[in-house]
Amino acid sequence: MYPAFERRRSELVARERSGHTAVVADNLLYVWGGYTMFCVDLTDGKYVWKKIVPEFGSAPSPRDKLSCWVYDGKLIYFGGYGHKVLADVSSRNRNFILDEPSGLEDSFWGWNNEVHIYDPVEGSWTEPRTHGRTPAPRAAHAGTTLGCKGYVCGGRVMETRTYDIHCLDLESWTWTEIVPLSATPVGRSWHTLTAVSETTMFLFGGLSVDCKPMSDGWLFDVETKKWREFEHPYQNKPRLWHTACASRDSDVIVFGGSCDYILLVDTGHCNDALVFQTQPHPLFRISKDYIAKNVRNLESLRNQLHLLPPKLLKALQMRIAFYRPSKKQNNC
Repeated sequence: MYPAFERRRSELVARERSGHTAVVADNLLYVWGGYTMFCVDLTDGKYVWKKIVPEFGSAPSPRDKLSCWVYDGKLIYFGGYGHKVLADVSSRNRNFILDEPSGLEDSFWGWNNEVHIYDPVEGSWTEPRTHGRTPAPRAAHAGTTLGCKGYVCGGRVMETRTYDIHCLDLESWTWTEIVPLSATPVGRSWHTLTAVSETTMFLFGGLSVDCKPMSDGWLFDVETKKWREFEHPYQNKPRLWHTACASRDSDVIVFGGSCDYILLVDTGHCNDALVFQTQPHPLFRISKDYIAKNVRNLESLRNQLHLLPPKLLKALQMRIAFYRPSKKQNNC
């Protein structure tokens, strides 16, 4: 999609990393996880990374496997696994659960349930005072945004992988735990949660409580508070530590990740994209797909393409390119 990005890889100033978050706000892609934040403009055609130096406030302590919500132009981070200095760790502090010494003097690894806000306009880090019952510290959880609320599902702390759901009102900063009124997915970490409508979220994959890579999909309705297992054709393609995003037609595209319990076995990362249709497609989308799939075999369709308005023709050509036959790749 962005060919110039490949040519400019040598110009990157962002160090290689994993377990970070990557979100888009105002056409800028922000990457944070570890300690330093970077961004890249997705619209200027240059795709050059820029290091973010905050003008106000201090960045949170280093961490990975966290989540991020985007609301009102701000980036709102929750949880993660990282290290803190001993002076910031207290037996009374319920925001941080100790794991083990980090190997650094007076520094410890652990899980947290902190909320931090980065405002790109002000260039500032702040930590809001939240209300209600805060979720337990966790990492490798999943999160998404519906309206003015950020949702958190599952994740790991110590040797436990959870299936609970919590909601943070991003205006009042009030936490609420959601108790499902239906059967629930098993506890997991390294999964994804994607908003597919104003009231519905799609959960896919992850690592289960017994360390099994998962390939199940679930839909959760925040109004009815019910989970519904989602049938799909990728039951033989488990994924964990992958990425997921929604298209304009509520398709969810899953990419990357692993199909193994990567702490024990790693046969390589996955490079195929899985597309989940979570909602009925509109007629316009159905029509584009039909033409794109059949234009090479139907001369009558090919002969009429030039009659379409330029904007519609361009959109259709992009769809035709999507269905262009390609060399089969070896994917896990």
